[in-house]
Amino acid sequence: MPLPRARTGWVALVAALLASCSAPAEDTAASGTTLRNCDTDVTVTSPPRRAVSLNQSTTEIMLSLGLADRIVGTATWTEPVDPALAAANAHVPRLSDETPSFEAVLGTEPDIVLGAYRAMFTDERVADRERFAELGVPTYLSPSNCLPEEAPLAEPVELADIYQEVREIAGLFGVPERGHELVAQLTSRVEAARARVANLESPPDTSVLFWFARTESPYVAGSTGSPAIMARELGVRNAYGDQASMWPQVSWEDVLARDPDLLVLGDLTRDGEGDGLAAKTRFLREDPAVSRLGAVRAGRLMPMTGTELNISLRTVTGIERLADRLVELDRKR
Repeated sequence: MPLPRARTGWVALVAALLASCSAPAEDTAASGTTLRNCDTDVTVTSPPRRAVSLNQSTTEIMLSLGLADRIVGTATWTEPVDPALAAANAHVPRLSDETPSFEAVLGTEPDIVLGAYRAMFTDERVADRERFAELGVPTYLSPSNCLPEEAPLAEPVELADIYQEVREIAGLFGVPERGHELVAQLTSRVEAARARVANLESPPDTSVLFWFARTESPYVAGSTGSPAIMARELGVRNAYGDQASMWPQVSWEDVLARDPDLLVLGDLTRDGEGDGLAAKTRFLREDPAVSRLGAVRAGRLMPMTGTELNISLRTVTGIERLADRLVELDRKR
């Protein structure tokens, strides 16, 4: 028999409560959030719905957090999107492969603008953060890059800084649990990579040179950026770990004197001198002096993308790939 109307409503209410108790917990959109970001207060009165990401690395964080539907424009792509994120990125509008204009960004009617580098928030690139603030648009800058790229850092960037960025972006968009879950996944991947190299028979002072760009007076990794994180996490020595800047420019004479055990070659998609993998390998093979490096003669080389070599989620991918290469080299000893 049909239940009386009042009782039907009560049963429906109880059923709904039971279902809510048994269903997986969902992120709850916050009514408003304020955080301190690179000496600037970032306030959103509600989770943003129309975000512009000025750099590939911030875009890939948003995609990894399941926020593709909140992105109304991306820009400054240095290489193809992470294959695991390609489907999510397929319908995200792209304002420019390079730096977008201030007008193009405003044309999307954003309620927040995110960038990975301080240079993006200058009049030479897009616009100062203050200029956005005057229009009521909050901005967020990667906490790993509060200072200009050329500025020496008092402390090296750590994985914790990358994890902080993930959590902060997730919090701003009202999905904090997704941030915690993503950080847990990244942490697990790093721990697995460290475990793979824990019992290698390689010498404890194995040194790695990370060559980013240029053949004449090359830019290499110092002690404060993404490659330095990789070296620390895997227990190898960064060949230029004594240099405080992120990308010091050095001489090949000094590289020869340091004679690193492994060369990591930046495979950049830009067209500058010595940027791509082919140009680097050709130089190593043909230069009379540099070709005498032990790592070159023994073929102890590996490529790495620019996104892995710069501070981003793909720093973790770089840790994994470097660990795999170290295991491979250890087997050949």
